[in-house]
Amino acid sequence: MRCMSVWKVCRIAAAVVVCVAFGYSAQAAHAVGCQVAHHGPPSDADKALATADYAKAEDLYRKALAASPTNADLTAGLVHALLRDQKVNDAAAAVSGALTAAANQAVLLTLRGEVEYRQGEPWAAAQTATASLKLDPCNPRTYLLIARLDTLNSLYAAARTNIESAHKLDTDDPEIRFGWIMTLPMKQRVTELEAYLAEPRGEDADETRQLKQSLERWKKIAAGPAKQCHIVSPTTATQIPFVYLMRDGTHVEAFGLDVKLNNRSSRLEIDTGAGGIVVSGAVAKRAGLTSFAEDELGGIGDKGFKKGYIAYADSIKIGGLEFQNCEVQVDQQMGMDVEGLIGMDVFSSYLVTLDFPMRQLSLGPLPPRPGAAADGQNLNTTDDTDDSEMADEAGKQSADANAGASKPAPHGPYDRYIAPEMKDYTKVYREGHDLIFPVTLNNSKVRLFIMDTGSWTTVISPEAAREVTKVHGDAPIRVTGVSGDVEKVSSADEIVFRFANVEQKDENVIALDTATISKSTDMEISGLLGATMLRQLVIHIDYRDGLVKLDYDPKHGYHY
Repeated sequence: MRCMSVWKVCRIAAAVVVCVAFGYSAQAAHAVGCQVAHHGPPSDADKALATADYAKAEDLYRKALAASPTNADLTAGLVHALLRDQKVNDAAAAVSGALTAAANQAVLLTLRGEVEYRQGEPWAAAQTATASLKLDPCNPRTYLLIARLDTLNSLYAAARTNIESAHKLDTDDPEIRFGWIMTLPMKQRVTELEAYLAEPRGEDADETRQLKQSLERWKKIAAGPAKQCHIVSPTTATQIPFVYLMRDGTHVEAFGLDVKLNNRSSRLEIDTGAGGIVVSGAVAKRAGLTSFAEDELGGIGDKGFKKGYIAYADSIKIGGLEFQNCEVQVDQQMGMDVEGLIGMDVFSSYLVTLDFPMRQLSLGPLPPRPGAAADGQNLNTTDDTDDSEMADEAGKQSADANAGASKPAPHGPYDRYIAPEMKDYTKVYREGHDLIFPVTLNNSKVRLFIMDTGSWTTVISPEAAREVTKVHGDAPIRVTGVSGDVEKVSSADEIVFRFANVEQKDENVIALDTATISKSTDMEISGLLGATMLRQLVIHIDYRDGLVKLDYDPKHGYHY
């Protein structure tokens, strides 16, 4: 639910190629003895971009380019201003024009890769980054792009190496510096982020406010005493039945789990589109949760961000599992007729099985990585660090516990591991708590969709829908999300969705603007794979490695 990501603010087969090529290239950068980048005094355009005056920056960069049309640095400034201002098509046009005049400039190729990433085409961005790196193994922005792609593909060790390479080559680039800051231990991260926020770096008002809120919370965490969420029950695998969640007391609209917070019962909706545990103000009051730090919530809806807060639950019981000292997010204005949401990413240290036909959640152990420390099974309720750091910290604790061993097991971060028993799983993109699928629409266009069991129906952006079918305005449907009602709702005619090993036809797809989601992930998201698309399936999820398996058996369980 929160919007922080390692790559700024709320970011398949090619993944293996990306891993091999990028890992090799990162080592090559040091071998050729690259020079550290030095930046001159900022221009007026640079200053406008840093202060988030994107329109002014665009105007100034265009005027400067009129006088010096082949200047790649000016083109980069213009494109970054356009991307910040969410003018993605204009950014693509600017890059295309520059490459027409200078097709083999590595700076421009990397710039195209950044635009392709934002357009929701990471497979194209990976090919472009590889080509750029062959031309110039010393461009720090190329390593930044590669690190983003690595993270998206659950290649956390490679991402750490590449962001460190980028930072060694350029310590002043704001995006590179921020990515590096997010790899640091908590106390050092706080110090560096304070320095980072001491002057404008290009974030807009929402992003700056969220960063400052995160900084204040991290200061409190760093000051201690540490509250680490951990399991206290002996059970490491369990099956938990779904509960039915009613709307208006008349019909089933969603499935949830019985969750006890400080021994007070609540029913939280199962929501793969949410991160962590989010509860209403009433639930928080009943459980005696008190504010630890301010926070904001945002999602589908037209009301923008809402104020909330972070609290710590002394005890969280889910099925036969009990966890202590875990973060909970409180939405004091929660509507949607639910007591709260539970994102399945909270079980990212388990193999998660959502069996909708049998109405049950199963949690089991993930396959151990060869030669690595065993993964601890805990509840991961925080959404402001990626799995690379979580794995790193867990590994360090395990290594410390085995300090007397002759050869302690190495600890993370780790790259994606595909165990032999998971060879038929599909590799998906992961951005924070979101699992992102490349989806083929009507056997033509490939677009990115988030798997969202909390959305009662499948949703598509009007732009993506118009590429493959007809769109009709003003659908007589009310759509409500975390950020309130959506005012403009349309409907699209028949679309066949193909993703993983599933093909499904939907004859009346809800069409609404997904721009807020795309901005938060820093890549174009064309829609949500909702409950009507998913509730016939058994969904197996390995969040740790970005792997998903979808099973459909009409004879298994209850279908409707």
